[in-house]
Amino acid sequence: MVAGIDLGSTYTKAAVLAKDRVVGTGITPTIVDLDAAAADALGEALQAAGMSRSDLDMTVSTGYGRRGVDIADHQVDEIYAKARAAKWLGSPWGPVRTVIDIGGQDSKVIRLDEAGDMDTFLMNTKCAAGTGRFLEQMAKVLGVPLEELGGIGEGAEHPVELSSTCIVMAESEVISLIAQRRPVKDIVAGIHRSVAERVGNMVKQIGVEEVVFFDGGPARNVGVKKALEDFLGAELYVPKNPQVSAAIGAAIVARDIIREGKLPDGKPLVGIEADSPMDQWEGPAAGGGGQ
Repeated sequence: MVAGIDLGSTYTKAAVLAKDRVVGTGITPTIVDLDAAAADALGEALQAAGMSRSDLDMTVSTGYGRRGVDIADHQVDEIYAKARAAKWLGSPWGPVRTVIDIGGQDSKVIRLDEAGDMDTFLMNTKCAAGTGRFLEQMAKVLGVPLEELGGIGEGAEHPVELSSTCIVMAESEVISLIAQRRPVKDIVAGIHRSVAERVGNMVKQIGVEEVVFFDGGPARNVGVKKALEDFLGAELYVPKNPQVSAAIGAAIVARDIIREGKLPDGKPLVGIEADSPMDQWEGPAAGGGGQ
């Protein structure tokens, strides 16, 4: 049995795999004590699986905080983990060729080759626009629960256009629109369109190839999904639990290390401390044409 832990900027997620099945997942807010966050998420996943940490053969970490946890045996770049998860999870429509991931603080798009391996990617880390944090802040300004934001924009007749990509300026713009008594439906639809255009332009830079796999917490927002589909002219497939896909990808890496007896870069597993962080393999995504 193996586990993957994704230490994201906002949430820490864990997934446990046994016999090539996801048997447990866990999600907890990311806190300053990364070891505690990782332990909480992993503990939740193990409890769901009816197992304990002693049952694990290996744990691999990924995400922003992947270097800061002692309970991981190895670590892997989150781009690589996302690509592995998309290939493994697949879709009912055929092989995945494009991955869109909207995280708490960044957004990523990945293109997979015909074999399902990572070809290239783009990543936005410079601006919160087009991220989960942007949606969270807009929901706060509107006084709407984040989990309800997705459906509010449905049926909007005149979606607003947000001219600001900066999250602070966009907040001011939304406040002004509220003061102008613009319908909330139109404002929310405009917010979703803003995110879709920001992320969709990244997708168009690497080329839209179906099947398009949409993951990350905001993938549960039906308004963002619809806006992206309209912008790209392609249907998006959302996996069952889009927030934990990177953790699943990390667990798949752990499974493969055990099966093959070597790290993903070909280094032999023999002689590597099983209770220490990885020596530090970052995965092929360290190149890959990202920015």
